Amino acid sequence: MEGTRINLRPRKKARIEIIPLIDVIFFLLATFVLFTLSLNRIQSVPVDLPVAGDVDRPPPEVKDMLTIQVSDQGNVYWNRELIDLDEIPARLEQYKKQVQMPRILVAGDDRARWGVTVQVLDEVRKANIEKVSMETHSRPTGR
Repeated sequence: MEGTRINLRPRKKARIEIIPLIDVIFFLLATFVLFTLSLNRIQSVPVDLPVAGDVDRPPPEVKDMLTIQVSDQGNVYWNRELIDLDEIPARLEQYKKQVQMPRILVAGDDRARWGVTVQVLDEVRKANIEKVSMETHSRPTGR
């Protein structure tokens, strides 16, 4: 007796259809382009940044500019004179009365602590002095 034969069709190989894949990629590309074109531009404030100069050359001395320097020990120097941090508000008021356009340069030595420097800046702000500069390079203590 012969067995029943089952005719199996030969299996087809799996294929990746490339045309639907290209359609999906173009759809994503078009969506991305339309999305980026619809974004609002970021509004910003124009800022004139300072230009770097010679580091070796000391800054020019400006008349009537007060220098307050903070040292690594937390000492404060008022134009090279060692003072206490509590003296700053009274001295700032006196300085404002003496000078028509008060200008202050806040400096620090190479290991000055930022906390004391912030306290000095707070006192300058409380005294309503608007012309304040921060020195960008360190100097020897008390100079």
